[in-house]
Amino acid sequence: MATKKGLQEYFENTAKRRIVWKKRNRFYHKSLEKYFSLSIPSGSRVLEIGCGTGDLLAAVNPEYGVGIDFSPTIIEIASARYPMLHFRVQDIEENFIKEDIDQINQPFDYIILSDLLHTLWDVQKTLGNLKQFCHPSTRIIISNYNFLWEPILKFGELIGLKQQTFNSNWLSYNDIVNLLEIEGFKVVTSTQKLLIPKYIPLLNLIFNKILVNLPLINDLGLVTILTARIEKSIPQEHTVSIIIPARNEMGNIQNAITRIPQFGLSQEYIFVEGHSADGTYEEMLRVQSVFPEKNIKVFRQNGKGKGDAVRAGFEAATGEILMILDADLTAPPEDLPKFYDAIANGKGEFINGCRLVYPMEKQAMRFLNLLANKFFGLFFSYLLGQRLKDTLCGTKVLFKKDYEKIKANRSYFGNFDPFGDFDLLFGAAKLNLHMVEVLVRYKDREYGSTQISRFKHGLLLIRMSLFAANKLKFK
Repeated sequence: MATKKGLQEYFENTAKRRIVWKKRNRFYHKSLEKYFSLSIPSGSRVLEIGCGTGDLLAAVNPEYGVGIDFSPTIIEIASARYPMLHFRVQDIEENFIKEDIDQINQPFDYIILSDLLHTLWDVQKTLGNLKQFCHPSTRIIISNYNFLWEPILKFGELIGLKQQTFNSNWLSYNDIVNLLEIEGFKVVTSTQKLLIPKYIPLLNLIFNKILVNLPLINDLGLVTILTARIEKSIPQEHTVSIIIPARNEMGNIQNAITRIPQFGLSQEYIFVEGHSADGTYEEMLRVQSVFPEKNIKVFRQNGKGKGDAVRAGFEAATGEILMILDADLTAPPEDLPKFYDAIANGKGEFINGCRLVYPMEKQAMRFLNLLANKFFGLFFSYLLGQRLKDTLCGTKVLFKKDYEKIKANRSYFGNFDPFGDFDLLFGAAKLNLHMVEVLVRYKDREYGSTQISRFKHGLLLIRMSLFAANKLKFK
């Protein structure tokens, strides 16, 4: 009968052969290193549980990296290979004393559990013990064998293509989600990777870069990769910055201020004017003088486009929470408290408006625009790995600290988005921020006309979508 002691003895006895087996399956392990590196920004604080030889921890290039494993021999090997990282002999299934935690120097931005769950004696206890190393934004990234591959992997062990395992736990995706939820974590994203775990040049391109990323076929991938976050339980009050980019919106400026309810610890309103021809900038200054009790700031953007205006507003913002309100007011300012409640209560970390559920006023959105919005909602849900129905709604809310991370990683995508929506969506997806949608009723304009060109901007959106697919899904 298998025992916990037998499990520990097995990994200690096989520690020195681990490097040999990793070389034999180099393609598989290098693929995992690539997947984890795409999810973990370089320079993060990273803890790896069951770190083995330390290769994966080193591959994500942490600013401060700690690996723990219960095999003393494997920790000696890892320490010799990567002296710039910190390795400890610890058993995550046991309760850590305070001195142990202090020695590890927690908390961490990312915690890695790679190919570990199937070897653990008590998976639930392990997941529960992770919380002592988490701050509210910590991400748990798990890779685990797809249970559908059990007979294939067992056969691989039998013929010597894979190192034998010690009484594997074969957990389904739902099993893992259930255990995470029991211990206070919520799954943010999940995907499957690798249809062929060996490198065969042409087949690798077809199966591992293209087919495995397509719906339905994706369920057959060898490796399930999940990202989870700790669920926030105590609501907090925050300061808020409301960014209002505007071009030729003179008639909406005062309403943008008077119709926003009070919420949060404090509010600041940041108008960013985009070279208008109707006196919008002068109206902003007038409204600023009429409402001296409100913290109103007015800027004229140097560049062009809504994306540039939003980034300028975010740079000037001092609030903990950043909100975008389109100056056309078709998404009602009165709904902003719903967005605030969602993010302040920890329901999500990137709150997106959705205009496509409630009935719209007749002139609010043209038919072709509606079809385009529905298409992009479906396509982006597939790309981002999270359900979004209305990616083009201008009302978006996130914490400034998360925006700073998006900004720091902007070079991954480049400055490709004149609208600003996708820059934020793609950046949030890259950071595995939990996205949720708040329903709003889409209204007709009361002033001005739309500045969206259906066909010109539609083609631009398609190009940006294909660009994102290459960066996020088919990398």
